[in-house]
Amino acid sequence: MIPSTVGFLAQDFEIEEQPSLTHKMDLNGDSVRGFVDEQEAMKQAIFRILNTERYQYIIYPWWYGIETIDLYGEPVTYVCPELERRITEALLIDTRINSVTDFEFDLEVKGVVHAIFTVNTIYGEIKADKGVNI
Repeated sequence: MIPSTVGFLAQDFEIEEQPSLTHKMDLNGDSVRGFVDEQEAMKQAIFRILNTERYQYIIYPWWYGIETIDLYGEPVTYVCPELERRITEALLIDTRINSVTDFEFDLEVKGVVHAIFTVNTIYGEIKADKGVNI
């Protein structure tokens, strides 16, 4: 017999924002120690999103990360606007990020497009960067 009401599903409830408290990663090493919150947690989240190639790891959902592999061998005139779009798309998945602005591209190193930009989060602005081999 199927029940006519489903208990807690019949009640109104609010979904609150996920807390930003998370484990602290040593981004230059190989350890995880302590905890970070708010802006430091956002820096870590941005780093993880931009350093995870989308569709490459089955542990991550299909929408997590950024696609950069197919940019290899493409002309700079294509890579710069496409990289801006892909960075923005990848980061805006996180609901704590409001916008990604102020893109600048550094082409000094041959074969590398280096994007520098500002990530506007609910905890303030964060300067970030992403380099892509072309």
